[in-house]
Amino acid sequence: MSTRGATLTGLLAVALWSAVVGMIRTITENPGPTTGPAILYTLASGLLWLTLGVPQLRRFPPSYLIWGTLLATGCELCLICSIGAAHTERQAIEVGMVNYLWPTFTVVASILFNGKKATILIVPGVLLSLAGIFRLLAGESGTSLSAFAQNILNNPLSYGLSLTGAVLWALYSSLTTRAARGQNAVTVFFPLMACLLWGHVLLTGGAELQSVHLTLHTMLTLLLGAAALGFGYAAWNVGILYGNITVLAAASNLIPVFSALLAASMLHTVLPLAFWEGSLIVCAGSALCWLATRRQPVPPAQAELRPLSCTGVEE
Repeated sequence: MSTRGATLTGLLAVALWSAVVGMIRTITENPGPTTGPAILYTLASGLLWLTLGVPQLRRFPPSYLIWGTLLATGCELCLICSIGAAHTERQAIEVGMVNYLWPTFTVVASILFNGKKATILIVPGVLLSLAGIFRLLAGESGTSLSAFAQNILNNPLSYGLSLTGAVLWALYSSLTTRAARGQNAVTVFFPLMACLLWGHVLLTGGAELQSVHLTLHTMLTLLLGAAALGFGYAAWNVGILYGNITVLAAASNLIPVFSALLAASMLHTVLPLAFWEGSLIVCAGSALCWLATRRQPVPPAQAELRPLSCTGVEE
């Protein structure tokens, strides 16, 4: 594959992952907050195994499997639960945006734990990312601290889980880089996620499963969501191995805006100007953090991207 073709394939992953927030919110409403994601990750696991192969556990260092499993699956669970616990469709999109603090957190974690060198741009980058979240959560009140706090207190569980997921992914990206030795255990994490979710369904007596009513729209959403997760990883692997990593990393900084656009369309939600202003500020902050460490690129085998849930730009 040519460099241009591989780059376009990687950009396809960015587009696929941008649709995940809206799809997760849809399937948490039907088939349900646990059953929907369980089906989604089961299908995505099958697609990953078809495209990347069945994982051979002996290839993965034990420390990577242990810590990677705890951090990566914890991140995914936090994201799913945060979106499912949102009171409204708009809140679900806001929660997804809070989770997009992970690129900024990942850069900071790499500086703290891996000795990554950064320029002074890291300071305005972090501040801009946080200011963007503040702006979009403050809403039409502008920069009102009381409006921001009221929005958070309206559903602290959902926003808290989303923020926790972003922190967990930053820790995963930073702490498991050396332990992974160039390996990516996503083909292990996804099936494990599916097993955990199905286990919860069974432990609760299967009441949610009994009330499932699969419509054609729901089944299509599940299939598209699985393809976005599964094929997204496969497409990204092609992009980072053979494409232009600089272009892909830059494009990944725009995922929050793409995700919000697609989620708003899928969930039939009108988002105020304040939300879009905040989203663009988050993107600008993320881009500055990336530029602050750009002079020391990561080997392609270690580069990961995370759309909503758990995939990281250049560490």
